[in-house]
Amino acid sequence: MGKALMGLATGAAMLALGVGAADAQEKMKVGFVYVGPISDHGYSYQHDQGRLAVEKELGDKVTTTFVENVPEGADAERVIEQLASSGHKLIFTTSFGFMNPTLKVAQRHPDVKFEHATGYKRSANVATYSARFYEARTVIGQIAGKMTKSNIIGYIGSFPIPEVVSGINAFTIAMREVNPKAEVRVVWVNSWYDPGKEAEAAKALIDQGADVISLHTDSPAAIQVAQERGLWVFGQSSDMTRFGPKAHLTAIVDDWREYYVNRVKAALDGSWKSQDTWGGFKDHMLFLAPYNPALPADVVAAAEKTRTDIMEGKRHSFQGPVKDQSGKVVIAEGKQATDEQILKMDWYVEGVQGKVPK
Repeated sequence: MGKALMGLATGAAMLALGVGAADAQEKMKVGFVYVGPISDHGYSYQHDQGRLAVEKELGDKVTTTFVENVPEGADAERVIEQLASSGHKLIFTTSFGFMNPTLKVAQRHPDVKFEHATGYKRSANVATYSARFYEARTVIGQIAGKMTKSNIIGYIGSFPIPEVVSGINAFTIAMREVNPKAEVRVVWVNSWYDPGKEAEAAKALIDQGADVISLHTDSPAAIQVAQERGLWVFGQSSDMTRFGPKAHLTAIVDDWREYYVNRVKAALDGSWKSQDTWGGFKDHMLFLAPYNPALPADVVAAAEKTRTDIMEGKRHSFQGPVKDQSGKVVIAEGKQATDEQILKMDWYVEGVQGKVPK
């Protein structure tokens, strides 16, 4: 039995111990599939906080199961299929690479509702959801531009998908707005969660002169490296302050609790429908962790103004003119990038070194 399936069996067994057979039949079973461990202190941890919120608010009506450390690909399809075949009526699959496996299983189980995080393909029984992570990257990019002394910012990327590329671009636009001399250097680790690779990427970027590190990966490994080297760093998905209290400037924190509770309620009352949800600051799907006390007051004030302006619709992360690396205007002055442009972004803006991997 594979590790992921062992996790499912263990989770199901634990649930069976907690409720009687008759009670379990009466409750709707809700499943969650995570790409990393819930102990990653980042992305999967935050999704599991959403699951726990469902249990807390709706525990008399539902039981939940989660499977962690599920690789993207064939393993994901097997795990999702096992959840659908074992009576789960609503299943959340929480990583980009789970998109096609989710759709395949959904076709075989039209009576089961599925929700896929960060994807774009839907069907009658498959909804999609994500957060506008790029909004928060605008705020931290501005902070990075003001805090760097070397004018080299390191960025650890997971996979070169539009979600990650648009985040790099939003970060860089805001950084260059306050510091036109600053540049971003990206190291791709081709993994969502690999502490060893993430730590090595942070070290490589620091060796290239970076004095601020940002990341779009799931572990706190880079936070620990920055703390050891005496540099600045931003956390990802969760507040990672405890892994580097001196180095950690703030973090983009994902908050899935309200979304999960509302969608499970919809499944229970019959109002659930396939839809796409893409929420930002104003939708409470993300927020910023507390600022490091070492940040100057004017930097914090400017960051808060940017965050508030985005939330109130007074500022957009991709407000033209926006130029790509060649200097070509991609978003004209007076225009904003459309959602479609952001969701297909496969190019870098001025200020990012290197090329987007193909």
